[in-house]
Amino acid sequence: MSPETAFTIINTGILPAWLLLALAPRWQVTMTLIHGGWYIAAYCVIYVAVLIYAIGFTPGVEGAGFDSLGAVSLLFSTPLGVLIGWVHFLAFDLFVGAWIARDGHRRGLSHWLLLPCLALSFLFGPAGLLAYLILRLVRIRRFSGLQEVAS
Repeated sequence: MSPETAFTIINTGILPAWLLLALAPRWQVTMTLIHGGWYIAAYCVIYVAVLIYAIGFTPGVEGAGFDSLGAVSLLFSTPLGVLIGWVHFLAFDLFVGAWIARDGHRRGLSHWLLLPCLALSFLFGPAGLLAYLILRLVRIRRFSGLQEVAS
């Protein structure tokens, strides 16, 4: 399978997970597949499989590594290298999105407030996490302030 075909399949395959988080966050299927970690684990397996294939069965890129920006850039200089990086992002972004949904619901935040954070996490990873952390900070301070006034 070519890296381009794998990219298309992997990229399309993540969409149902995000739709479940956004549209049916407390449905049993969502609870099992997403919050239970099965979907994320599947993407971790894909990541490890592609990584092993790249390391074990394809020629390395001379000078590639983790010790400089240039060396890291070389890691992403091939379609397979970009695919590995992309699956890495997809797995971690979904992990963060699932955590946002669980933590937000546990804290009693409206799912409507979580949706923009989930969308940002899906599209821009850390920006969605930052938005959620800010939302959580604002909501908790607001609630704790009300509790202090009520005491």
